[in-house]
Amino acid sequence: MTDYDAIVVGAGHNGLICAAYLAKAQHKVLVVDGRSVPGGCASTREFADGFSVSDCAQWLSQLDRNVMSDLKLADMGLSLSDAKATISLQADADHLILADGTASGAGVDDEDLAAYRGFRHMMTRFANVLKTLYQGRPPKLVEKNWTDRLTLLKLGLGLKMLGKNHMQDLMRLALINIYDVMNEHFKHPALKSAIAMDAVTGTNMGPRSPNTVYSYLHRITGEHLSGTGTTQVMGGMGVLGDALAESAKAAGAEIKLGVAVKSIEKTGDKVSGVELEDGSHITSKIVISSADPTTTFKTLLGYHQMEAGMAKRAELYRNRSGTAKIHLALRALPSFTGLTTKQLSQRLIIVPPMDEMEKALNPIKYREISDRHLFDISVPTIEDSSLAPEGQHVLTALVHYVPFDPKEGWDEARGPLLERLIGELEVYAPGLSSLLIASELVTPSDFEHSHKVTGGNWHHGELSIDQALMMRPFPGSTQYATAVDGLFLCGAGAHPGGGLLGLPGRNAAREIIKRGALA
Repeated sequence: MTDYDAIVVGAGHNGLICAAYLAKAQHKVLVVDGRSVPGGCASTREFADGFSVSDCAQWLSQLDRNVMSDLKLADMGLSLSDAKATISLQADADHLILADGTASGAGVDDEDLAAYRGFRHMMTRFANVLKTLYQGRPPKLVEKNWTDRLTLLKLGLGLKMLGKNHMQDLMRLALINIYDVMNEHFKHPALKSAIAMDAVTGTNMGPRSPNTVYSYLHRITGEHLSGTGTTQVMGGMGVLGDALAESAKAAGAEIKLGVAVKSIEKTGDKVSGVELEDGSHITSKIVISSADPTTTFKTLLGYHQMEAGMAKRAELYRNRSGTAKIHLALRALPSFTGLTTKQLSQRLIIVPPMDEMEKALNPIKYREISDRHLFDISVPTIEDSSLAPEGQHVLTALVHYVPFDPKEGWDEARGPLLERLIGELEVYAPGLSSLLIASELVTPSDFEHSHKVTGGNWHHGELSIDQALMMRPFPGSTQYATAVDGLFLCGAGAHPGGGLLGLPGRNAAREIIKRGALA
């Protein structure tokens, strides 16, 4: 007799979603996480007295609408802002605005405007095809399985419905880089770089890197499945984590926080439970990991518990990130040149032309600090005053490109880089430094430590063709079940990948139920 039908390692959003679906199917489920709050990267943290931020994930734009509905997240307290425009800040204050499928400002001419609308339409059609793959388990191509054959049939039909030209475009574009695609479609440098920004966010890639078109398609497909646009979670991203935890508990799952899993245990050839950091042992029929694949296979299970080929594939899995965050506590609302207060509440980005983007990436290849960075900025307190004391504000921003481990070490590099980043922001927000009460830089290595994501990569592994779809995370572990009997994956390292999609968790639960693994 086991203690549980399933133990889910990690109370990140995918782990909680998987647990909720399994519990709704009347299975006895336990979720275990070393952090004291649920949600993983969907969490809120006070970084200065009275000032709170969404400490990892910043925007909600990809959470599958069916997951939101199935788990009744609105009833569990999740509240979202209206969809945000993306405003690419320009040095002359004639800012580029992308909203509702169109572009304006920054001197975008009618030709580029028409090209942008056509490009968005084409990408939406591509996303409509990819959703067939995203909403279920990834099909294997070499086995005679009717579920996989049906998925491939639906995919083939979707490709055929694109028409010959668009089908050829999808096959071609998916294998090249976003730099070339932007130059094919647009003339305006700011329009090119604003789109390219979404292809490199959370990655260790520049616009000329292979796989950046796939990374962009992944983002667009998630947005298509969500249907919400880019939104702000009211109360901070931790409200999403709390809502998911409440939904899982309402379905009957148990959640144990503040005690980490030390190891995944095997009895004979089958996984049999976990050992916690406090020394206790809990048994289960299966173990489902929402941790990244490297943590799962290398740290928790151990390479000695698997065959050599699988251990090698896990060791070679790529998961380094070049994305950091900066958090600023401000005594008053900052002023960005050329922006109204309403515009200041939108998604603001600072991104140079694509050639400069590529140059900004190059130093981190050699563990050096770049002298120019890309910013994805939120001032959440304009719409949500609960995150700061009355009359005061928070500015938080994702920052690309920041090395994981600079040569001089973070003890020496952190202060100067933080000062540099504030200076880069102040070009667009004069007087910003005079408003500072507190500031914080969270590096990729900080994310690895605080959120237990190897390489600081919230995608749980590089989003590249050889680590995506039918190959995610690597052969032998591509349909949520792994080559280790009784061990399953449900995190962002499983198909369809990273971002706050929720689909790895839901798909994994459905696959586990379908396989009868809990019978």
